[in-house]
Amino acid sequence: MMNVYRIRNGILAAVPSAETQVQDALWYDLLNPSQEELAAAGAWLGLAMPSHADMQEIEASSRLYQEDGGLFMTAVILSNTESETPGADVVTFVLARGKLATLRYIDPHAFRTFLARADRGTVRVGAADQVLGGLLDAIIDRMADVLERISDDVEGISHRIFAANPGGQRDFPGILRDLGRKNDLTGKMRQSLVSIGRVISYMTENSTLSEGSREIRAHLKTLSTDIQSLLDHSSYVAGKINYLQDATLGLINIDQNNIIKIMSVAAMVFLPPTLFASIWGMNFRDMPELHLWWGYPMAAAIMVASAIVPYLIFKRKGWL
Repeated sequence: MMNVYRIRNGILAAVPSAETQVQDALWYDLLNPSQEELAAAGAWLGLAMPSHADMQEIEASSRLYQEDGGLFMTAVILSNTESETPGADVVTFVLARGKLATLRYIDPHAFRTFLARADRGTVRVGAADQVLGGLLDAIIDRMADVLERISDDVEGISHRIFAANPGGQRDFPGILRDLGRKNDLTGKMRQSLVSIGRVISYMTENSTLSEGSREIRAHLKTLSTDIQSLLDHSSYVAGKINYLQDATLGLINIDQNNIIKIMSVAAMVFLPPTLFASIWGMNFRDMPELHLWWGYPMAAAIMVASAIVPYLIFKRKGWL
């Protein structure tokens, strides 16, 4: 699908799909495009659009380059962050001949947010690089919101782990699964922030910006500062997640050790009675206790005492 936008009365307006003349278009947004749509966008921009496989190349030279008068910049963008299976995929931004093309195979929430802002006229979209700056701004804002939610969730998990009175057995496997999901999302976010930071740096250094270049460069510098602050905070969150994972594993080991300790103490408690029962159970003919009327009560009393005495000793030493 390809959506085309142009400026009408200072607002970024979508070109009706029935229109075929889009020479005055400012932004071509290609979402899961067909080969025909890729070819059409490439013809309008006067360059060859990369394939999805080309976009996924990890070399910096394959993600940030100039070709045929166009500036190609690819970044990793998050999507479906509200779901249990958040994703991240590459999105390519192409600046060429005063136009912007975005090539993507995911539908991040930030794109819809940017379009809503542009429709309200709260962002400047008079030039292609301004549109790209607004898109990057919306993407970074979205990641900041996601990072705040991750921080709140991690804080809640911390309370679950270290609660003074848990009110029952804590679900440590569930806690580890929750931490694993937060760690995965945080890792994807850091990857995305780094790639967007590279796009901003490359755009600033290599592109010929439009007439409001000073304002655009100031905006890009602000975005770079925001990215750095988010990276710092995500490092803190990632460190806390790792700490909570280690703490959870430590508490699991403590619980397991307590169980083993109780079993060991139980074995020690019942060992003396077993010993005495084995002695009197040998049934020697000359064993005098077997012929005395008080032999059985004496044996039972010794077995009970041999169980109670070790228990009291362990209790006094704080082993129980």
